[in-house]
Amino acid sequence: MLKVAFGVLTAGALVASVPAWSRQHEIGNDLSRCAASAEGPAILVDVKGFASATGNIRVQSYPAVKDAWLTKGAWLNRIDSAVKPMSGAMRFCLPVPEPGRYGIAVRHDRNGNGKTDLSLDGGGFSNNPSINIFNLGKPSVEKSAVRVGPGVTRITINLRYM
Repeated sequence: MLKVAFGVLTAGALVASVPAWSRQHEIGNDLSRCAASAEGPAILVDVKGFASATGNIRVQSYPAVKDAWLTKGAWLNRIDSAVKPMSGAMRFCLPVPEPGRYGIAVRHDRNGNGKTDLSLDGGGFSNNPSINIFNLGKPSVEKSAVRVGPGVTRITINLRYM
């Protein structure tokens, strides 16, 4: 659940302060935003280890705070794409609103049905933390957080399948 904090200014004006992660954007994969001449801040994500060249992939950025990490509706930017891995990899550019700590989550929907099929689909996270049945495939924000500076930060995510 997203929280909205309110503060009172002089003359009794009411102003809402909405957390940055409440502004979601479905974006295209514009790699020029992560080019050598790009100013950022952005995360260039190389996704590797596709089990097949079928289905769809979703790449999402989150603020690296406990209340937002992997929380439904708390993502910042999302890229949905058909899987077209060249040499078993794909590259994505995710702009972020400002330098700070962020986490990236990737899901490979191998049959493209829009549902999570645990025995078929794969996924991964920034920093490639281990996932298991005990954490239900959701690593902590501390294990997945990436520090992003004013430029382009490059990471690699290795997909895992059950």
